[in-house]
Amino acid sequence: MSRILAIANQKGGVGKTTTAINLSAALAEAGQRVLAVDADPQGNMTSGFGLDKNEYENNTYTLMLGDSTIRESIVKEVLPRLDVLPSSVDLAATEIELVGIDKKEYILQKALRKIQKDYDFILIDCPPSLNTLTINALTAADRVIVPIQCEYYALEGLSQLIYTIDLIRQRLNPKLEIEGVVFTMYDARTNLSMQVVENVKENLDQKIFRSIIPRNVRLAEAPSFGMPITEYDSRCQGAQAYRNLADELLNDLQ
Repeated sequence: MSRILAIANQKGGVGKTTTAINLSAALAEAGQRVLAVDADPQGNMTSGFGLDKNEYENNTYTLMLGDSTIRESIVKEVLPRLDVLPSSVDLAATEIELVGIDKKEYILQKALRKIQKDYDFILIDCPPSLNTLTINALTAADRVIVPIQCEYYALEGLSQLIYTIDLIRQRLNPKLEIEGVVFTMYDARTNLSMQVVENVKENLDQKIFRSIIPRNVRLAEAPSFGMPITEYDSRCQGAQAYRNLADELLNDLQ
């Protein structure tokens, strides 16, 4: 049975999609069978794996509306051992189109259950907002990974996310837990990055991953080439950081 991980933070620009793409790729590289699910209408995870959002008739949107099955919607072997459920710009309309639908919070959970045994890990890239899509992802997930950028307002909005996770645990998904917080865009040359890390450790009663993702030029370039960092520049600092995060996650979940 696979682990389903939601990568979530309602604050944009924190490295959420970068983490979803590169952690998925690093887990696949480590021998795990991985499904990467793009639940964000922006579709940056989809394009980050080199897929054209407009090319696929079946995707997260058609799946959510019941117009395609989960197996019809998955793009197989985008990388060795890694499949992708692509997004579509139409996904932005689900908030309206699902109004009045009974048990709409469970649509993704029910779909993923049908293929869960095919994978070791399913990673869901959530939108940077607390909407129907994010609630679906959190209802389907076992654990949540929360990326936090090393900047002054790092903790802003995090209490709301934790409150939402607690609410979903109480009402929709009692097994949901926060797997941990991962620091992104860390710049060792600045005192601010170090101060943010210490501040979060002092004020946040959650597990914090030891692996820290650096601010890295190659990491920033990789999405424009449609490649995860492990493929774009396998030896760079960013690639090694995501391998370390994957190893830490695997050790924690043993």
